[in-house]
Amino acid sequence: MILLRHAALLYLIAISMPVFAQQYPSRPIRILIPFTAGSAADIIARAMEPQLREKLGQAVVIDNRGGAGGNIAADLTAKSAPDGYTLMMGTIGTHAINYSLYSKLPYHPVRDFTPIALVGDSPNVLVTSPRVQANTVKEFIALAKAKPGQLNYGSSGAGTSVHLSGELFNSMAGVKTVHVPFKGASEALSALIGGQIDFMFASLSSAIPQVKAGKLKAFAVTGAQRSPSVPDLPTMGEAALPGFAAAAWYGILGPASIPPPVVGILSKASLSALATKEVQDRLFASGVEVRPGTPEEFSRLIKSEMEKWAKVVKASGAKAD
Repeated sequence: MILLRHAALLYLIAISMPVFAQQYPSRPIRILIPFTAGSAADIIARAMEPQLREKLGQAVVIDNRGGAGGNIAADLTAKSAPDGYTLMMGTIGTHAINYSLYSKLPYHPVRDFTPIALVGDSPNVLVTSPRVQANTVKEFIALAKAKPGQLNYGSSGAGTSVHLSGELFNSMAGVKTVHVPFKGASEALSALIGGQIDFMFASLSSAIPQVKAGKLKAFAVTGAQRSPSVPDLPTMGEAALPGFAAAAWYGILGPASIPPPVVGILSKASLSALATKEVQDRLFASGVEVRPGTPEEFSRLIKSEMEKWAKVVKASGAKAD
């Protein structure tokens, strides 16, 4: 009897889904941002908002819910009704790194979410103080091997993607450098310019102006592909470490079990918004490279990134509890 009732319920859900999709959306959609206003995730969502509003025919409300490394917004999203009206801008932190960084994460990055659309990524750049006696990644690796434990690098905090990019570098290059965490990326960059630390994996938007001013040296970008904003800079993979990829990425997700027709509507609207020149130009100016992906592609990325960063977190011993 229980099985029959369960089957009947599934049948009712299945036949009602097309009707629900035809009515969707019938009220405003909320996108939770796991960080404060002005963060990359916030900039992306606000850049997409006008286009999403137009394509979906409903207001799109940007709701900043920062805290706990992005876990507050992710947990709220995971526990929301799976009706397509509560989404979030997921990041490499909320859906890859934090799973290994926190021993008691209140959500599961895969089981508790429905990927909607991959938005893009924001590669960093390996920069050093001018006093560092190296001019390429290979020369810098040779220097680090000659001075084990003597070179240090800054980050915006322990467990951040900037920190773990340094740990990935240590692991893949076979070197030992020392991590120095700061309260934020700007503080770390200032320390690098001032010669207090030796290198850093800094954001392109903040580092390149300093490179052009002669205050820093840039060796390579951390993405899997060259950056259109600095096309002459090689990737870390091209320069010395094949397979090195540590770009911060962003994508739209909702809670698990959103009806597939609704996922299709949201994905189509998101990818259409990303295809507009207005959105692309605004994101490019903020150092974010648009690399749109389907729900299936986004799902594969999350799973592969969780596996990759779990190894890096374990090797580094980083914990955020």
